[in-house]
Amino acid sequence: MSALLSGLETAFYMTNRLKVYWEYLHGVPEGQSRLNFETALTMFHSLVLQFLARAIQVYKRSVLSRSFNAFWSPDEISGFDSECEKIAARVEIEASNCCRTLSTVEQERAIRLEANLQTALKELEEIRIIKESVDMLANKIDEAELPSAGGAAFNSYDGELDARCHPDTRTDLLRQIEDWAEDPQGKCIFWLNGMAGTGKSTISRTVAQRFADARQLGASFFFKRGEVERGNASRLFTTIAAQLQDSVPSIIPFLTEAIQNNRGIAKKMLKEQFENLIFHPLQEVGRTSASALKLVIAVDALDECERDGDISTILHLLSQFQRLESHRVRVFLTSRPELPVRLGFKKMSSKQHQEVLLCDIPKTTIEHDISTFLKAEFKNIRENNNSSRPPSSLLSADWPDGPTIDKLTTMASPLFIYAATVCRFVGDTRFDPESQLATILDFQTVNEDLQLDAIYVPILERSLYDLSNTRKQKLVQEFQDVVGSIVVLADPLSAISLASLLRISERIVDARLDPLHSVLSIPSNSESPVRFLHLSFREFLLDDAKEGKSPFWVDKIKRHEVLATRCLNAMSEHLRYNICNLQSPGTLRQDTDSRTVDDCLPAHIRYACRHWIYHLQQSKRSVQDGDAVHNFLLKHFLHWLEALSFAGCISESIGLIRTLSSLIAVSGLDKWHFALIHI
Repeated sequence: MSALLSGLETAFYMTNRLKVYWEYLHGVPEGQSRLNFETALTMFHSLVLQFLARAIQVYKRSVLSRSFNAFWSPDEISGFDSECEKIAARVEIEASNCCRTLSTVEQERAIRLEANLQTALKELEEIRIIKESVDMLANKIDEAELPSAGGAAFNSYDGELDARCHPDTRTDLLRQIEDWAEDPQGKCIFWLNGMAGTGKSTISRTVAQRFADARQLGASFFFKRGEVERGNASRLFTTIAAQLQDSVPSIIPFLTEAIQNNRGIAKKMLKEQFENLIFHPLQEVGRTSASALKLVIAVDALDECERDGDISTILHLLSQFQRLESHRVRVFLTSRPELPVRLGFKKMSSKQHQEVLLCDIPKTTIEHDISTFLKAEFKNIRENNNSSRPPSSLLSADWPDGPTIDKLTTMASPLFIYAATVCRFVGDTRFDPESQLATILDFQTVNEDLQLDAIYVPILERSLYDLSNTRKQKLVQEFQDVVGSIVVLADPLSAISLASLLRISERIVDARLDPLHSVLSIPSNSESPVRFLHLSFREFLLDDAKEGKSPFWVDKIKRHEVLATRCLNAMSEHLRYNICNLQSPGTLRQDTDSRTVDDCLPAHIRYACRHWIYHLQQSKRSVQDGDAVHNFLLKHFLHWLEALSFAGCISESIGLIRTLSSLIAVSGLDKWHFALIHI
């Protein structure tokens, strides 16, 4: 049916073009040229009328007959479009021939008529384009049917401050990536492989930005461990499909049809999602489109996808773009060289992907790029400092000197994250830049073998300088409460929401976060979420090798247990019957004002409702008769479901209940458990 509608749109557009041509014909004098022009117009008119007549025949059939006799195939519609364009081109030629046989006076008049003709045709085309764009927007698929992972796109608001490559760095690599995308014989997947901190995500954002500027970016997905929607593959393909609506609007009818024919597709296996939401719709676009698409899809940090089995599946499915005959769809992908990723590529033909290892880039090139980056960033630090400090605190024009830049370059190489973190630490406007830089340089002489420790440890220890042991212990405990919780959160929370969930003052949260601007993204708006700037800092805090050796080591099982308890306490105190004070029990969720929901269910309560079972599961605790979980469910089970509904997450409830059921101790079965396991 979508093919038929496409053909009808072409027919009606061509009918309008015919009307314009006939008006032009009336101003052309009699003669052979006019006769040829009129003959071409008649053929044009006949073609459109034949198509419309056949369409009416199909429409008059019974619904059952139409379903068994699908007369209109995409190939036929494509053929009709092509034939229309051929005859339209002939009409244009005959119109031009008319001008050549006219007298000078007649030619002047015909030129004016032709100018009017071209203006009318241009306006008609513009109207058609506008109409198609409006139709596409009107048909854009509802987010509930095609859910996207928040913050996954390269240009999302959450990543607005994330770095791009300096214009004078990574030049050869970026040129190589652009050449790969433009090469008709290029391989389907470009895998950029590098260890933590080597700048893969910065390169990904730069690549995505460049292809977006060239209108060739189909979609982007940046995995991020520690965030529910970006830490697994459940929303990878739905997010890509949702973005394709904007980059390839003509895909919308085929996406709509796929969703209608596959109810609940967003919850199905990755293979079904990929084929129904991406591969087949792109195939259909290719069959009905006059020109081939050239698209690049960027997937960053695939190694941060939680389930190893999903990684292999994703790679296999992405390689299927090689089979698309009508379009050139390429995938730019980055990851660490983790075993699941390497095994996934090992199963793939070498003809389907090419690999570039960042460690294979010459050391001199990496050091040049890091040095260039450091010089540019320290120039900014110097200018910011000198514009806001008294004359006695001004930095000299050659600060830091060449040998210092060289030393920092050596210390950082090959880790761009080291250089970026140094610059954020030294550039913190609350401290003296020279003192900050000295701290980094001094620490390096003690820990030459621990490159990331050499940057993260001094940042953390700076907050404990010149304090008594009692005061240090208190600050370390507050660090564990605040930063330790941020490390294991299922989704990022704002400072104010974290304080509410943990039941500590916002002042304490701010105080513990304040020294960590160089390793955490801490928005000035206290209602925006706090995030890790780089996964390596999270891994540094969770490294089991630091247990008992570093006061900053985070015991993730203990933190999950604390958060599970905090979530239960927050929900027990807040949830109640009819929490949004609805006047009628039959009021639909979409008819409830969003401000009312936000007021009645603040962010920390919504977080607790969605993720308390996750924290309970990660804490390795079981549920038993008479414990806090059992008592909460006896009193607030229905209140919790109502809150999930208002939060727009009721579809998650079945999975949450099943997970909770798996945590119930066998010896603690009761009537509630028996009811639960049969849901």
